[in-house]
Amino acid sequence: MKLKHILFAASGAAALIAGTSCSDSYLDEEMYSQYGTDVSDVNAKVIGLHYKYAQMWGWSDQQGYVGCWQDGTDVGAPGDVQGVETPFYKYAQLTSQNGGVSHTWGSLYGIISAANIIITDANATAAEKAEAEFFRAYAYNMLVTLWGDVPLIAEPITTPRTDLTRQPVAEVDKLIEADLTDAIANLPEVGKTKTESRINKDCARMLAAEAFLRIGMRDNSYFKKAEEVITPTISEGNYKLIQERYGKFTGEAGDYYADMFRWGNQRRSQGNTEGIWIFQMEYNNTVTGGTINAPQQRRNWVAAFHKLSDFMVNADSLGGRGNGRLRLSNYVKHVAFNQNSIEKYDVRNSNHNIRRMLYANKAGVEKEISVKDGFWVDDNTEGATKVTIKTGDRVYWHKADTLNVMYPHTTKWGAYDPTDDFGWSMVKDWPLMRLGEAYLLRAEARFRQNNAAGAAADINVLRDRAFKTAREEQGDATLGAVSASDITLDFILDERIRELVGEENRRMTLVRTGTLGERIKKAQAIETAPAEKIIEGYQDYNALLPIPLTEIQLNKDAVIEQNPGYN
Repeated sequence: MKLKHILFAASGAAALIAGTSCSDSYLDEEMYSQYGTDVSDVNAKVIGLHYKYAQMWGWSDQQGYVGCWQDGTDVGAPGDVQGVETPFYKYAQLTSQNGGVSHTWGSLYGIISAANIIITDANATAAEKAEAEFFRAYAYNMLVTLWGDVPLIAEPITTPRTDLTRQPVAEVDKLIEADLTDAIANLPEVGKTKTESRINKDCARMLAAEAFLRIGMRDNSYFKKAEEVITPTISEGNYKLIQERYGKFTGEAGDYYADMFRWGNQRRSQGNTEGIWIFQMEYNNTVTGGTINAPQQRRNWVAAFHKLSDFMVNADSLGGRGNGRLRLSNYVKHVAFNQNSIEKYDVRNSNHNIRRMLYANKAGVEKEISVKDGFWVDDNTEGATKVTIKTGDRVYWHKADTLNVMYPHTTKWGAYDPTDDFGWSMVKDWPLMRLGEAYLLRAEARFRQNNAAGAAADINVLRDRAFKTAREEQGDATLGAVSASDITLDFILDERIRELVGEENRRMTLVRTGTLGERIKKAQAIETAPAEKIIEGYQDYNALLPIPLTEIQLNKDAVIEQNPGYN
């Protein structure tokens, strides 16, 4: 989202342009914007909600923030950590003063506050209110998932309040359900929003399905509601799974799944028929500050292979310059994507999607190195073999490099801006919701209703896509297919890894399903990293986060109880 397009929303300055002007004067200003000519106060405030969302997830003050939601789960393992994420895998250090905890809590209530102003504005259209309701529901759903009971604020606050109390999750859920019901009814269909970056009806359905699955853990009638709310997104024909190469990069090596995540291929207008909510950064090389803050997703998810400077230069096809702050766990690499199982044929496990191999792309490379057991070693290492690497050949790295410089990593957040070789900000669009996840949400809802056959049918839609090429090559029309007897919650969670790694907030998913502790044990059982890089100290109470200490201290006229286990 271009900064120049949201300044009015962010500063509330839209009213400042409504002053006196002379008709038929060259001084009359015409507003040209990707958002159209509607620069009304309410529309500007709605755009401001998108800005607040980007401020939250594009936080650069603490580069490791992305890792808070992956490290300390079955998906993420720490690489070259920045610091804020450390207590999310060294759980004994997780306190009410953690910066990631405070930033998330404050950001979510900031979204709620801004949404409340729009929802109660008499001048807001039904669609504008619905978009604000979506964001309010998003914020509250995240709050109750991660903190449990939280203060419930459904009206604008015009004077400071210091008397807030935590309300039961069930009460907050009533507001979430009401907001999403209204949002589904009043948001535009996909393709009919003011711009393709705005919230459509299916975004609200996706969020509702997730929320209803969580509520279903308390009231199992909501599992049926989750299935019913997401089915139109799947069945109405507005989206199609990507199953063929498309877009800007068909002349390059790649595959149809990887095409969805290449910068310039991600939007509906660019050929992505699967995307439901693609958050658009609207990056423009000619605009200083063309992104909101400096999003750090690439620096977390992409390995720091730029340090292999003998062989590598930054390039879009490789994902640009990463910092290797976040590694995929052994569970992802060796269980969900087991290279010795049927999953080796899964397109989602190809080197274009989970990059395990690098090839020298630096012009004129010719370097002799010693290699043993697949790693670059000292020349005098016993049993080593001399290998000459030339441009285009496989690149090797040292064993110690596997904690930062190079390791298997998802390519979904990679992108390269040739005007910023250092790669400070992640400039590409964000994949937030897509049709693939809709099938997984419905599969989970069906499984929860003891409909394993229905769940298998939904998962097989994704696996049909994932094994399509391999089926043709192997001459096996059922390669990768699963049956009802294969379906367990563990299998669904593993399939979510295969389909959504790097996209979903894994901590949210595991807390929502009540599986964080047991999935941590699965990850710990096969982790081989040094002690400082493994999950440690998890206790059951860590499933919920601590309430930020500042919120408790400033709330002087009432008590906000801290979650058990935290000071």
